[in-house]
Amino acid sequence: MNITNKTVLVTGGGSGIGYAIAENLISKGNKVIIVGRTESKLKTAADSLKDVTAIRCDLTNENDVQNLVDTLTSEYPELSVLINNAGLVADTKNGTATDFDRATEEFATNYFSVIRLIEKLLPLLKSQEEAAIVNVSSISAYSPHHLIATYCDSKAALHSYTKSLRFILEKDTHVKVFDLLPPMVNTDMTKDFGGEAGLAPSQVAKELMTAMENDEYEIHVAQTADFVKLYLSSPTEAFQMMNGSH
Repeated sequence: MNITNKTVLVTGGGSGIGYAIAENLISKGNKVIIVGRTESKLKTAADSLKDVTAIRCDLTNENDVQNLVDTLTSEYPELSVLINNAGLVADTKNGTATDFDRATEEFATNYFSVIRLIEKLLPLLKSQEEAAIVNVSSISAYSPHHLIATYCDSKAALHSYTKSLRFILEKDTHVKVFDLLPPMVNTDMTKDFGGEAGLAPSQVAKELMTAMENDEYEIHVAQTADFVKLYLSSPTEAFQMMNGSH
């Protein structure tokens, strides 16, 4: 698909992968709107990116989301690309990776908020001649890491949902659905569990741009395609590799 001269919404655009995606989109001549729950982080990102609109929104809050949708519908009726990047790994220092409260918090941001935002913006996206939804999942959707088990669960749910959404929308709409599946990425979110050794967000963003231009709907970033092949041949070996016991 063509990813120039479009109006794009990037959730979680204040830092990390979302910031890098916004930066790439701006360089291609797109009008970019970034959304996040932290005002200071959004302001810093907007000051750095310059050609961007920043809107504070807690995507787990129904009123915030409705206000966002109302603003987009009235002020940006040409919106044609939604990038659901906002994500959360609950505190890894307190409790265990299977705590109920932790799972609830992660699913609220990583899964349920995505479904709600898509549902509310789908009529607008369907009205465009060409449109796209990008859901940022994770390679851990295939096989979990034990330290962030419920985070991986939420990404597995998102990966499954994205496949079904694509199947439904490709039948009779112009809305393309992409699934971005990066490995560990060096962001603020991953710093407590080895993220410094991960990929640069800029690499993830660059590969997303290329995949969208080539209509590659399931995007295995860097060497993650090899991990998927391993998973398909031996889920047990893939789990062992993910958890450092292979």
